[in-house]
Amino acid sequence: MTQITTRTWKDYELLDTGNGRKLERFGSILLSRPAPQALWPPMSGPDIWSQSQGIYHRSNTGGGQWEFPGHIPESWIIRWNNLEIQVKPTGFGHLGVFPEQAFFWNWIADQVRKTPFQMNILNLFAYTGYSTLAAAEAGAKVTHVDGAKSAVTWAGENAERNGLKSKPIRWIADDVTKFVGREVRRGVKYDAIIMDPPSFGRGPKGEVWKIEQDLLPLLGSFRDVMSDRFRFFLFTCHSQHVSPPGVVNLMDALLRNLPTVHCHLDSGDIVIESKHPGTSLPSGVYGYAETTC
Repeated sequence: MTQITTRTWKDYELLDTGNGRKLERFGSILLSRPAPQALWPPMSGPDIWSQSQGIYHRSNTGGGQWEFPGHIPESWIIRWNNLEIQVKPTGFGHLGVFPEQAFFWNWIADQVRKTPFQMNILNLFAYTGYSTLAAAEAGAKVTHVDGAKSAVTWAGENAERNGLKSKPIRWIADDVTKFVGREVRRGVKYDAIIMDPPSFGRGPKGEVWKIEQDLLPLLGSFRDVMSDRFRFFLFTCHSQHVSPPGVVNLMDALLRNLPTVHCHLDSGDIVIESKHPGTSLPSGVYGYAETTC
């Protein structure tokens, strides 16, 4: 098992963590948000933390609210490689981008470029679409599925902003489990699957997703949409119900007895590198399977 460390880049930096919070720089703007896993004390003094232009406070009853000690725009743009990323504070404390995923955007693009045919990729729980855009920019066809219509709209805007609106991307606002079931009945096949499931979520018609009861049935349906030339499965997650060894077991069960020449599995923790040693932030788990058909 391997730890994946997402390193800072020009427009993003994890400045410090501690006391249940993280201090991040997005472009020129400093934001302080909850990070329950940061049980240690911060390394920086209060002076740097007091420069936060946006502070998100989580409510004990769910949700939360932003406090803006400094003026910030409603949204702003940062860059990662060739992609423009729209950052926008939301009512749930999210910003439209998960920086820890940046490592996997490169990984996805590399997988697409080294495949000798145009891949057809299914991206589930796809949020605002940067995995979708990384795959499409590299030359893949992508079906982008998320239960929140607002997230799918935001993803489409991100594609247009990056000059990728004309790429072969299907934008689907639907309950993920129901959508995959319909694809099975239609006989649609995919060469790769990407998923980043939440612990809890709702579909557009109020459908409830609970990872502890719904993940295994969803994975069980994947074999019916995997093509004969299936290349990879990428799984990332922030749920406490999922551990790296558990991810390997799930992938092994999914891929067992497939007619592949080679299958490589790996899993581990995702960590965001901090400016200060000893304050890097655990940010979920990952698992991937590469196959050569």
